[in-house]
Amino acid sequence: MAERRTVFFISDRTGITAEMLGNSLLTQFEDIHFHRVTIPFVDSMEKVADAVRQVNATAAAEGRRPIVVSSVVDELMSEAIRRDTQALTLDMFQIFIQPLEAELGAKSSHAAGRSHGIANSHEYFARMEAINFTQAYDDGAATRDLDKAQVILVGVSRCGKTPTSLYLALQFGVRAANFPLTPDDFAERRLPGSLMPFRERLFGLTILPERLREIREERRPGSHYAQLDNCRYEIREAEHLMQQHGIPMLDTTSKSIEEIATTILHRAKLERHIY
Repeated sequence: MAERRTVFFISDRTGITAEMLGNSLLTQFEDIHFHRVTIPFVDSMEKVADAVRQVNATAAAEGRRPIVVSSVVDELMSEAIRRDTQALTLDMFQIFIQPLEAELGAKSSHAAGRSHGIANSHEYFARMEAINFTQAYDDGAATRDLDKAQVILVGVSRCGKTPTSLYLALQFGVRAANFPLTPDDFAERRLPGSLMPFRERLFGLTILPERLREIREERRPGSHYAQLDNCRYEIREAEHLMQQHGIPMLDTTSKSIEEIATTILHRAKLERHIY
């Protein structure tokens, strides 16, 4: 049975930064099962005390030290977490900010919320615009003003177009539309007419038929839509169309959404914004 450890992500804001770094570290320990607990918005000494009590109660109940990944910026609160928790505490700002201050010869602002706040309103609203655009242009729902799309994902139904589009918008502020390639397109042996003016912005997603069948079977069990022969046919025809029009293509079968989105950004030479 795998060893089990509890990990707390403690943050004075959303906890996203602590989770991202902490989870990257935890993935290196494959034989241990980690129970993850996020405590966000720890922005006062009272909330620090509550978090400390929760960590220490877990330590007492489990008979071993939990792990704490903290991204609390305030020095006094951060020190209290390190001092008072009965845990291995990885303080992101102690680990990284102090060496940077020494190297740069400057004090950091120690301001909470810099990485996931609205410090730059222009970039924040640009990202909101990208998310709204991507939702409006999901699955071929709209064609008007399609020229505003920075990338247009095409592929058969359930190959990963929608989650990839939303990730591109949310994580990188990219206006991403997506269109399904359907049996009607295969019968006519051509792309949908609304896409033809934007061929240079198209990026194709494909997938192994066996994996597509599994995904479709969950959505519509026992349907022709989910049959392996139909999946093979649709993927074969979609790939033929993409090759015919010189559309770059990516197999999503064994790739994470982060890998898919980053590959598209790189190959489509899109500007990458980090939020």
